[in-house]
Parts: sequence; C-alpha cells; structure tokens
Amino acid sequence: MKLVIVGAVAGGATVAAQVRRALPDSEIILFGCDPVLGYGTCGMPYVIGGVIDEKSKIAGPSPSKFAHQRNIEVRLEHEVLAVDRTNKTVKVQNLLTGEHALETYDKLILSPGGRARIPKLKGLGNLPLFTLKNFGQMEEVLAYIDREKPRACAVIGGGFIGIEVAENLIHQNLKTVLINRDERVMSVMDPEISEVLGNEMKDNGVEIYFNDAIDRIEGRTLFMDRGPNFSVDFLVACIGIDLNTELAAEAGLSIGPTGGMVVNDYMQTDDPDIYAIGDAVESKDWFTGKPKNVKLAWHAHRQAAIVASHLAGNPVRMNGLLGTTITKLFSLTAAITGHSAKSLTDEGIAFDTAIYDGRTNAGYYPDHGQIHLRVHYDRATRRILGAQAVGDKGVDKRIDVIATAILGKMTVDDLAALELCYSPPYSSPKDPINMVGYKAK
Repeated sequence: MKLVIVGAVAGGATVAAQVRRALPDSEIILFGCDPVLGYGTCGMPYVIGGVIDEKSKIAGPSPSKFAHQRNIEVRLEHEVLAVDRTNKTVKVQNLLTGEHALETYDKLILSPGGRARIPKLKGLGNLPLFTLKNFGQMEEVLAYIDREKPRACAVIGGGFIGIEVAENLIHQNLKTVLINRDERVMSVMDPEISEVLGNEMKDNGVEIYFNDAIDRIEGRTLFMDRGPNFSVDFLVACIGIDLNTELAAEAGLSIGPTGGMVVNDYMQTDDPDIYAIGDAVESKDWFTGKPKNVKLAWHAHRQAAIVASHLAGNPVRMNGLLGTTITKLFSLTAAITGHSAKSLTDEGIAFDTAIYDGRTNAGYYPDHGQIHLRVHYDRATRRILGAQAVGDKGVDKRIDVIATAILGKMTVDDLAALELCYSPPYSSPKDPINMVGYKAK
C-alpha cells in the first residue's frame, strides 16, 4: 500500500510514524511546506520569552534521521497543489525549484493545518506586524527583537495564544499592551476565571485595552476606537487561524459548518481513500454530537492513531471532543474541559454549578496553594458537563480527573467518592475534587 501524507507538522509527522508501525511494509511519502519537520507550535511563545533557551528544542527530528529510522520518504518545502481523486494522484510543487510533479497514492492523509489570520489595519505602513503559527514566523520575531532592540509592542487578541505571547514579551522586558475586542481575556472560560487571569496580567505589567480595537495607525502610533492612543515598535496578531481546506474543497470533499473537513468516526472524508486529521478537521462534540472544530495538539495525535488503526484493519472510533486544554500565565495556571456556562446556556441545557474556592493542599504545609474550581453538571441527570479551574498549583491534576470522570459518565456526586491520593505537599484529606462533590449535594 502506498500512502501520501500532506502536512508535516504535528499531525502529519505523527500519522506517518503511526502508520509505519501499523503497516511495516507500506510505502509512505510525507510532504510539508515548512523547512522544519514536526515542530512544537505550542512551545513557540516560550522560545520568544526565553523560557525555552534554544529554538531547536521545539523542532522535530531531522528529516534525514526521521526518514532513515522509519523508512519514510520526507519531502519538505513541497506543496501539494491539487488532488485528482479519479486517478488517485496529487500534484506537487517543489518550493525551492518551482518544479511540478505528479505522485500516485492508494491512500491519502490530509493534515494541512491552518494559517494565522492577519487583521486589516488602516495605515499599517512600515510598522512591523507579526503572526505566530509556524516555525519561520517565530524566527522572524526572534530576529527582529535581537536586531532592532524594540522597547514597546502590542498584542492583538486575548485568547490562549494572545495571553501566552503577552506574558513572554514581558519576559523580554518589553512594554506590552494587549488589545482585545471582548470585555475580558479568555472569553472561552467563565467570567469568574477570566477576571482572575486579567488581573494577573495587569499585576505583571501588561496594559489591557478591553472592548477596543485599532482605528488607524500613523507612523508607530496606534489610534484606538475608545482608549487613549499610544506608540509601539511592533505588533503581534493573535486573532485565530483560517483552516487550510482549499485543497479538500477543490477536490470535492465536504466542508462542514465549522469550516473544517467533514470526517467519520475513523477520520475518513467523503472519499474512503482520503483521511483527514488535525486543525482543519471537523469532529463532533462529546455531549451534543454537533459539529465541533478543536485546534489542539492532543486531538491531532489521537486522530493519527485512529487513522493508523483503521488502515491496519483494527478500527477504533474517535470519541466526541471535550476540548480539554490548559495554559500558564505568569504565576497562575488555568484549564478547561467540556462546556462552559455560556456554551451550556447557548445549547439550552439546564445546569447547575458546584464551586470550590480554597487551598490545593494542607494549609500547614509551607508550599500550599489556592485554586478556584468550577464544575457544571446536568440539573436532571447530575452528569458532569464541564469544568474549569485557575490557581497557582494542582490545576492540571484536577481538570484531568474531571475529564476522565466525564468520559466515564460519572455524576457530580460521584466526585465525593473518588479515592484520590493524599499527602500534605499535594492535597488535603478531602481533595478539591471531593469537595466539589460534597458541595453539589
């Protein structure tokens, strides 16, 4: 069997390795536009901030080593331009030479990812504007900071990437302003969590413009819709990504209401010989079964395993998605799984919320922390629908436990009965998870 894979970042590189293990005798060709293989996009803000001291640490394996060890033909700086489903070929361009070629396939796997949205700004002129979606864009930011020694910048967008970039620009001793159209940062989370994160940013020197946007730019001065005007040396736009689905659409594959490629439970598109994984895929919500697009690394890796198992004749279904994710912000950590209060309200689901606001571990232990934990549950069945937490330690543990409880179809009351490990450095005799269960009663 001959497999062609389009995209060589997290999803593409991972599915290539997974398929090699599942189908040791197959022929595999991996195409990628970037010159770097399988790099960790989630690590890029921390390279910019100097938390990760060398950019090579987030790069994947060398293409030659990856190709040799796994017997995979790796062609980086190659772009797949078209798919001919009738003749089962792809048209490929070598981005270095401009040459075109056709490559046949038995099975095709699409992992095209997305591209950063670029805001339309009046009068941008020569003011540098950066985005942060691929390795090369990260290198551009690093080179600019090293060469120009800027003193002030503005980040546009207050989602996960925006707040992480803002934190790491502060680590570079830059005056940093965050411009956000919403009334709060991290609007995907409940307001009680967002408020804590916004205050943490302000306490660490980030100036935030809420409910605001850039009206126009003159030179290096930003004229704002509402707030006072100010000057910066450069901008970083973190306003989301547009999915790279043009190749699939031109091949006649279905694009769903979320903008992602439609797939079944085995990651097959309309064409059973074409699979799709990663950011550009439309999956389904764990609770409602409605279309859902989640742009996170765990999901791409899980989808890669689903594809490899299906190709090997051992089909495993892809679960609906919870969208479990976490972020670090200065001294705090925030995480979410499942639905927020807003998304439950939008879905018309009647719910209640159990809240624990207190210590993460024994108060007499010198390194105790604080956590705010919120668990939403179905008012009738008491099944857990989602959870969020913010605190200075132990957030990941609690949200991971609740994500597991959701997949186990547990009720909020079951949380009180969970036998969780206890020692003063780590928890209390009644863990915050247990406390939420008791409070819900």
